Amino acid sequence: MEYANRIKRLPPYIFAELEKIILEKKKEGMKIISLSIGDPDLPPPNFILEALKEEISKPENHKYSFSQGEKDFREAIANWYKKRFKVDLNPEKEVIALIGSKEGIANVSRAFINPGDKVLVPDPAYPVYSQGSTILNDGIPIIMPLIEENEFKPEIWNIDTKNAKMLFLNYPNNPTTAIVDKKFLKEIVEFAIEKNIILCYDNAYSEITFDGYKAPSILEIENAKEISIEFHSLSKTFNMTGDRIAFAVGNEKIIEGLRKVKSQIDSGPPKYIQKVAIKALESYKNDTPPDFLKENLNIYKERRDFLIKKLNSMGFKINPPKATFYVWLKCGCDSLSFAEKLLNVGVVVTPGKGFGKYGENYVRFSLTIPINEIEEACERISKIL
Repeated sequence: MEYANRIKRLPPYIFAELEKIILEKKKEGMKIISLSIGDPDLPPPNFILEALKEEISKPENHKYSFSQGEKDFREAIANWYKKRFKVDLNPEKEVIALIGSKEGIANVSRAFINPGDKVLVPDPAYPVYSQGSTILNDGIPIIMPLIEENEFKPEIWNIDTKNAKMLFLNYPNNPTTAIVDKKFLKEIVEFAIEKNIILCYDNAYSEITFDGYKAPSILEIENAKEISIEFHSLSKTFNMTGDRIAFAVGNEKIIEGLRKVKSQIDSGPPKYIQKVAIKALESYKNDTPPDFLKENLNIYKERRDFLIKKLNSMGFKINPPKATFYVWLKCGCDSLSFAEKLLNVGVVVTPGKGFGKYGENYVRFSLTIPINEIEEACERISKIL
């Protein structure tokens, strides 16, 4: 029995060794503090939990959903985009429900990428762009380096686009926390149109922003709908990571291609989760965050400022990120070795190498644990650095 070639082409899973060390430390009785995974510790707002109780108790909400999602959910998405970004969407043709944005990102390539087609992917980046979406669809990932000297933005006009069919971008960025403005997005849209490349924009962190920054949508840019699809999720905004509810919006043909794929492999998110998601999106009354989100952002900001102050006191130099709930630290050495060193005192961080070649010499801290645990982690780290 042999794995398919596409599986063999996947890069080694560098976190496997770290997982072994974590298990060993736990067996030894060491308390592990994880600053690694981007899974919010804050609960969903009460109105979502109440809505979930209500919707899950309705028998009709346990029947199959449509692959594209329920009509009222798609309409709620279109209404949210109108309020949040001033973008008009046709909920029948330009909106699709997803079982988490990761699923949509992985599946969109199945509709358009043929064996040998090239896909432009950022590095460092969420691995699903190059692996789940590209390699597992027999495409060839072409790396777009994100380096600090360029504010972690790709130099798109210097990239070889021959036979390139698709491009992935993600801002606010995971893992680098970088942000962009509409001027940059305009350049990206013009580039994609000129090169006839499908532009896939992952906007999962648009609502996790600080210090007056407001993340844009790619669809706010003129002519973006000609070539773009944008992925969004309720995971980070509403603390619903495990509920697997997200959506994609944009170009009609790209949405239809994604729908064709999904119609063969799933029946859409559960109806009750879509009903709850409608109420979540309706909590936005305009383009500003609802009160519960403002409170969450204040908590993340407090954690961010505390962690950065502690790390800077250890000799590092970090500027506060304006978005995401991560801190991207330049450790200045092999990222896996640095992460293993921290594991020796029971602190887990994500080595940048796990996000690609250009993530080396960096590690990612997550702000999704209480501040007292961040403080304890910093005390442990300070003793070995």
